[in-house]
Amino acid sequence: MKPRQFQNGVLVLLAVGSLLGAGCGKRQSAPETRITVSGAWALYPMMVKWAEEYRKLYPLVQIDISAGGAGKGMTDALSGAADIGMVSRDINPSEAGKGAWWVAVVKDAVIPVMNASNPKGGILAKRGLKKEEYIAIFVKGNVQDWSFAGGIPAPLHAYTRSDACGAAETWAKYLGARQEDLKGTAVYGDPGVAEAVRKDVSGIGFNNLNFVYDLKSGQPLPGIRVIPIDLNGNGVVDSGEDFYGTHRAVMQAIATGRYPSPPARDLNLVHHGKPPAGPVADFIKWVLTEGQVFVSEAGYIALPAEILNTEKTKLK
Repeated sequence: MKPRQFQNGVLVLLAVGSLLGAGCGKRQSAPETRITVSGAWALYPMMVKWAEEYRKLYPLVQIDISAGGAGKGMTDALSGAADIGMVSRDINPSEAGKGAWWVAVVKDAVIPVMNASNPKGGILAKRGLKKEEYIAIFVKGNVQDWSFAGGIPAPLHAYTRSDACGAAETWAKYLGARQEDLKGTAVYGDPGVAEAVRKDVSGIGFNNLNFVYDLKSGQPLPGIRVIPIDLNGNGVVDSGEDFYGTHRAVMQAIATGRYPSPPARDLNLVHHGKPPAGPVADFIKWVLTEGQVFVSEAGYIALPAEILNTEKTKLK
């Protein structure tokens, strides 16, 4: 089953399967159970995959998943509106003080992007952008023209997120700021930013990894081009910084730490307090154990075994 499409900013609730009787060889979960999950776009594709695989084992468990940003995931988890919140950023002390309990489950990264037809693309593929240049564009807001990249001047249109989200918070953290400090046209959701950049030849934005690359081809999605980060600030994308050609190459760079954290980061599942023994705790435990075999297939980076072991102890 493929995740349904999001159109015109309307949030679609994904119900992973109808409640069916257990088939031969499938594990049982009785009585029928419903688990609700809400939050980060970054974790949405991974959660859809986990839910599909989990239901193959436990046909009587229905998992309803909705994306709406990390802030919504946290709010819904703490209020009880959802059993599990997907949060793609660090958990802050005030949230912990309100009862947020969490486990890290996978890793991904926020990637800077531009329109694939931008005539500056070839230049930027060789020189990249320094952190200071990203700060000037997204935090100071004093760069509104592509002329700094050489050639004929052209307008620059920055896009950021309108929803409280881990991607914007993580990108801002890399730039020494907060989400509310980011400049640009605010657009809802990962699909919204990607579409805005895709439609605007002058556009620049940032997206979570799996909204930048096509999993089947491994190439950037149509209309999108990655802007390399000039990590050492020497004005050239050196061989050690040139890992954006394919999805797999970026994944390896994130896994080995060549792509910095932030904008790489762990993705978390949040519950209001430690989940008691039962369906929610069982599902989270499965995610941290058997569910990890699907991480790479879904386009994410697995956490080291020692971190997963630490996270599992939180359920005891």
